[in-house]
Amino acid sequence: MTDSLIVPCAHCAGLNRIPADRVGQHPRCGRCKNEVLVGKPFEVNQGNFAQQIKGDLPLLLDVWASWCGPCRSFAPTFEQAAVQLQGRCRLAKLDSEANQQLSGQLGIRSIPSLILFRNAREVARQNGAMPLPQLLAWAAQQGI
Repeated sequence: MTDSLIVPCAHCAGLNRIPADRVGQHPRCGRCKNEVLVGKPFEVNQGNFAQQIKGDLPLLLDVWASWCGPCRSFAPTFEQAAVQLQGRCRLAKLDSEANQQLSGQLGIRSIPSLILFRNAREVARQNGAMPLPQLLAWAAQQGI
């Protein structure tokens, strides 16, 4: 019997059961029919946050703002990390300006901030932009 993972869809946040050995085969969502796992960061907001942090694949959340220079310079690095970590971790972005209430609930004091969630629980946090090798090393330290 194959182990399966519960993974929220990046598009509709519907929960999908995916056989672990098929995670890299571009599984489609049972609800919206889009690819469940995308090779790029997707948007998280107040409305889909609670559903997106669920599941068996960790979610790495980049909290950012459009006026923040370090956030803008870190964005391409975060996109590269999404490609490198595909199938092991989902990467998402939260616009702190558009989602001030959620940012407050998360205790965001500086941006960019990275928050790692596993099974709906925060397990790690890192403030500040970093180069790709450092980001991947930090992710590896967290078991990704």
